Amino acid sequence: MTHTIDTPSGLEALGARIRDARTITIMTGAGVSAASGVPTFRGDGGLWRSFRAEDLATPEAFRRDPRLVWEWYDWRRSLIASCRPNPAHDVLAQWSRRDGVTLITQNVDGLHELAGSRDVIRFHGSIWQLRCAGGCGTASQPWDDRQVPLPTLPPPCPRCGGHARPGVVWFGEAIDTDVLSRCLDATACDVFLSVGTSSVVHPAAGLIARAKAHGAYTVEINPELTDTARYLDLAVALPAEQALPALRVWEDWRSPGGSGHES
Repeated sequence: MTHTIDTPSGLEALGARIRDARTITIMTGAGVSAASGVPTFRGDGGLWRSFRAEDLATPEAFRRDPRLVWEWYDWRRSLIASCRPNPAHDVLAQWSRRDGVTLITQNVDGLHELAGSRDVIRFHGSIWQLRCAGGCGTASQPWDDRQVPLPTLPPPCPRCGGHARPGVVWFGEAIDTDVLSRCLDATACDVFLSVGTSSVVHPAAGLIARAKAHGAYTVEINPELTDTARYLDLAVALPAEQALPALRVWEDWRSPGGSGHES
């Protein structure tokens, strides 16, 4: 039976479990960046013009109208460029300094890295990277481009002159095999936290179930509990920017009697 917590004061036991765990995996979704002002795909703010994300973030949409797709991404990049990490990002950046912590994000906004998180596994890529849409022999080698706005839409591939595309995983595309392998390996952990994710997009949504099958203590942190929550060990019905700072495990890890260390 799932235990539910809906106040920051009730998180002491979870903080102790995280503090004592040897290996911890955290998977984050759009809810972690919501407090930073990053627009989400779903909900009332999930439409751009008259299009849904599912209408634009596909290979078919790009083949049909690459400029339209890039106008949407250029708009998103301009919004994200003005966003800053919130307390949830800051806590996870501190946690990432501890051995045994793996941070996986479904977000493409780069705010974890901006907050200082180490070795982030980007499940769906990065909106700040581009790659050749035609594959020009170097499709696996994206490049960074943080120009806002981009001077040309669609931006050109500097190698072949054809169209570049966002370095993200679109609907209907497979996750990079190396990324997926690292994520699957990380499900063999003591504690698995799913933070700010809707738990509806696969294969990412299946990682927490795999962790539970491995024997991990599984936790969802989300203000509105998902359908997955009832199968987990603990559901925290709070926004990430409230719940994560309330856990206060970093101070314990850094204390003389703590089990962790800065590296």
